[in-house]
Amino acid sequence: MHANAHLLETFYQAFQQRDAETMAACYAPDAQFSDAVFIGLQGSEVGDMWRMLTAKAKNFSLVFDGIKADEQSGEAHWVATYTFSQTGNTVVNDIRARFTFRDGKIVSHTDTFDLWRWSSQALGMKGLLLGWTPLVQNAIRKQARKGLADYRRELGR
Repeated sequence: MHANAHLLETFYQAFQQRDAETMAACYAPDAQFSDAVFIGLQGSEVGDMWRMLTAKAKNFSLVFDGIKADEQSGEAHWVATYTFSQTGNTVVNDIRARFTFRDGKIVSHTDTFDLWRWSSQALGMKGLLLGWTPLVQNAIRKQARKGLADYRRELGR
């Protein structure tokens, strides 16, 4: 197994345990992260996002597979199941992840998932009916960014 594949195994095993410090340590200081909600996170924002999400996670479980990695890039598949705190709805989010590496650390991480499917589960009927619209998707992104900014303020960052 390539060392970067081992890094991804460590990352996802830590995620299963909600160990955000180990997750954050897998990233380079200048790492970048994007997904359908959190677009363009950089540096310490990445670790803080995982700290926030793992701290707030309720009824959380995660399975992962399909880890492949070489010197430059890698990929994985993971499924997170949790209770969305704002509605109490159960979400099963199926995600494809792509990575690039430098010096044994993650430099870029992009998660891809269907935001409409996510919003249908998390928000219920509103998400099902309107979750595909840019208005609702941008509102989800704005609220998530605000949540991260508030969390980082609490941490003194």
